[in-house]
Amino acid sequence: MGDQPFEFSGINHLALVCRDMARTVDFYEGVLGMPLVKTIELPVGLGQHFFFDCGGGDTLAFFWFPDAPEPAPGVSGPGVRPDRGSLTSAIGSMNHVAFSVPPEKMEAYRDRLRAAGVETSEIANHDDSEWGLSEEWTDETFVRSLYFQDPDGTLLELAAWTRGFGPDDVSVSPNGAVRPAPPD
Repeated sequence: MGDQPFEFSGINHLALVCRDMARTVDFYEGVLGMPLVKTIELPVGLGQHFFFDCGGGDTLAFFWFPDAPEPAPGVSGPGVRPDRGSLTSAIGSMNHVAFSVPPEKMEAYRDRLRAAGVETSEIANHDDSEWGLSEEWTDETFVRSLYFQDPDGTLLELAAWTRGFGPDDVSVSPNGAVRPAPPD
């Protein structure tokens, strides 16, 4: 293992919670084409746990609990696409899931999602400019993104790295906790 304390090879799975497992299967397998690879009936009526192959040996998993609390948009997740509102969600929340796709297929994938009735953002070409976006895919673009939501409102992204990274790509110092000033 060398100097690394753990030998990571990717994400095994990310587990989310859905309202309706049948609807979730229809969306992830039917619309997105992710094969359903494992289904588990949890003991004593606790619910279900299903796994979808999202490529590269990684899986996206969902729990269905019969008594799961309702979502809290803007707390448990952003609640909207970034082109429709705030991307902010609570500390410890799952903000969004980004799936790796080829950069040259982004337009075709956007069109395929829209043809299936899924509302999407426009394609974002992220770069290091002041606003972090360019209208066109340029040599300065480091990732292309397309945002949409699943039937439960989970924010999803198709993301495509478009260039390698170098030392200049790690130039921002991390912030610490920011607390509002107490009221007078």
